[in-house]
Amino acid sequence: MALDDQIRELLKSAHTIGVVGLSEKSWRPSHDVASYLRSAGYTIVPINPTIKTVLGLPAYPDLLTAAREHPIDIVNIFRRPEFVPDLVEQAIAIHAKAVWMQLGVIHHEAARRAYDAGLVVVMDRCMKVEYQRWRDSEEKEPWTR
Repeated sequence: MALDDQIRELLKSAHTIGVVGLSEKSWRPSHDVASYLRSAGYTIVPINPTIKTVLGLPAYPDLLTAAREHPIDIVNIFRRPEFVPDLVEQAIAIHAKAVWMQLGVIHHEAARRAYDAGLVVVMDRCMKVEYQRWRDSEEKEPWTR
């Protein structure tokens, strides 16, 4: 299946997104994307060890801790590439369906590891942009969350 088809199916089937690096600063891209996806009906699970809450939600220090309370479908990464390998290992451990590396986040070795473990891998793309693209292209089949 082509990546665009995988993205479309993933965005339609996923319910919970763990946003790694979600900032409490409203001007940061992670805050904007998470806020938008929440308004689109996804459950957002903030992952950031330096904050207690964001978007009115409790923040978790890591994916392993968050997954004890929330089944996470997509791990959306807003961290520098050097942090990606560990995050991929955590995504595999919690049985996430996908690892999504936001714009500018590129790590080919970690992507291969996630892919080999059976996860859908999206790299260097914005989840908000992709959601809007697919939602807008399917007017006959409305996206309801």
